[in-house]
Amino acid sequence: MRTFANVQELKAAVGEKFGPTEWRTVTQDQVNLFADATDDHQWIHVDVERAKEGPFGGTIAHGYLSLSLLPSFMFSMVKVEGIAMGVNYGLNKVRFPRPIMVGARIRAVGELTDVKGTPAGYLSNLKMTIEIEGEKRPACIAETLSLYVPAE
Repeated sequence: MRTFANVQELKAAVGEKFGPTEWRTVTQDQVNLFADATDDHQWIHVDVERAKEGPFGGTIAHGYLSLSLLPSFMFSMVKVEGIAMGVNYGLNKVRFPRPIMVGARIRAVGELTDVKGTPAGYLSNLKMTIEIEGEKRPACIAETLSLYVPAE
């Protein structure tokens, strides 16, 4: 975890890399809960028996499930103090190069690529990569945008 006293310290860290985070295992229960939350019950995610005969040899996590884990990974890498709040502002380029098999372990690394002032606060771009243990290609690469609103 890297803690910054304020946004100016964060801005000075542009170009730095953070992580990796701790490994975490993707479970079938987690995938099923995500399917329920998003109404995406495609068999490659939730039908364990059918998925054994499918293209991946087992169930896989939703790409958007991996994307939804980014805030958790980010919170374990970077903390900015001296702000009123930080909000998810959006994403730029997002890719899912490799599916995550249920039971696989994943972790994330980040690279701070930009911090710029805006009328609403400071907008940071943290390029996040979710790695899969034992795989060369990552599960997800996304440019995450966070808006940091300075404390009054």
